[in-house]
Amino acid sequence: MTKKSEAQLGAIHAGFSYLLWGLLPIYWKFLGGINAIEILANRIFWSFIFMLLVVLLTKKSGLFLLTIRGFAKKKKQLFALILASILITINWFIYIWAVNSGHIVETSLGYYINPLVSILLGMVVLKEKLSPAQYLSFFLAAIGVIITTVAHGKFPWIAIGLAISFGLYGLAKKLINVDSSVGLTLETLVITPAAAAYLLYLFINGTNAFLSVDIRTVLLLIGSGAATAVPLLYFAKGAQKIPLSLLGFLQYIAPTLTLLLGIFVYHEHFSTVQLVSFLFIWTALILYSLSKTRLFAGKRLNEKQAL
Repeated sequence: MTKKSEAQLGAIHAGFSYLLWGLLPIYWKFLGGINAIEILANRIFWSFIFMLLVVLLTKKSGLFLLTIRGFAKKKKQLFALILASILITINWFIYIWAVNSGHIVETSLGYYINPLVSILLGMVVLKEKLSPAQYLSFFLAAIGVIITTVAHGKFPWIAIGLAISFGLYGLAKKLINVDSSVGLTLETLVITPAAAAYLLYLFINGTNAFLSVDIRTVLLLIGSGAATAVPLLYFAKGAQKIPLSLLGFLQYIAPTLTLLLGIFVYHEHFSTVQLVSFLFIWTALILYSLSKTRLFAGKRLNEKQAL
C-alpha cells in the first residue's frame, strides 16, 4: 500500500471514529430511563469484556500480560494508567448524565473547548511554548466561556468538566507507552472491579435495570461496551496514518454533529448569547487549527531543505 493510500485510509478511519462519537448521544438517549451511574457501570464492565475479546482475537494476550508484568518496574506508568482510568470514568459519567438530562449542546461546547484545554495543559505541565496565534485562540475561547457564564448566571461546569477531564486523560495517556487496544483493556480493567461491585449491589437490592427490563434495553447496555470501544479502535488506527494537522481538523466532526443533534433532533434551547459564545470559540479553534497546520507545513519544509 502506498503512503498516499495509507493516509486516505487513515483519514477514513479517523473520520469514521469522530462520526460515531458525534452520533453517540442517540445511543445514550435510548437508555434515558436508567440511572446514569448504572449506565456508566455497565459501560465500563462491558467495555472491558469487549476489549478482552479483541485482545484475544487479535492474538495480543501475550503483549497484554507482558505489559501488566512490566508495570512492576514502571511505577510511573502504572500510576498514569490508574489516573487515566479514573479520568475517563469521570468524563464518561459527566457525558452520559448531561446527554440524558437535556444538556447535549453543552457537551458539544466541552469538546470544542477540549483542544484549547490541551494547549493550556501543554503550556503549564509540559512547558510547551505557544505561538502568538495559539495564545490568541486561548484568549478568545476564554471570552466565549465568560460570555456563557455571565449570561446564564452559572458556570458551564458540564462543558468545562468534560474538557478538563478529557484533556488530563490525554496528558496521562502520553505517559503510557502501550499498544492502543491493550491500553484501553487495561484502563477498563482498573475500574471494572468497582463497576462490577456496584452492579452486584444493585442486583442484591433489587434496584438493577439490567436483566429486569425489556430485552432491547438489556442488549443496549451490553452493547455499550462495543459503542465505547469501536470508535476508539478506529481512532487509533487512523491517528497512526495521518498528519496531526488533519487529525486536528477531523476532531471537530464529533462536537459539530452533537451540537446539531441537540438543536434539531432533541430541540434543546440555543440562544443568541450561546451563538455569540460559540462564535468566539469557533474563531479560536480556526486560529488554533491554522497555527498547527502552518507549524506542521513549516516542519515538513525544513525537513525537505535538510535533505
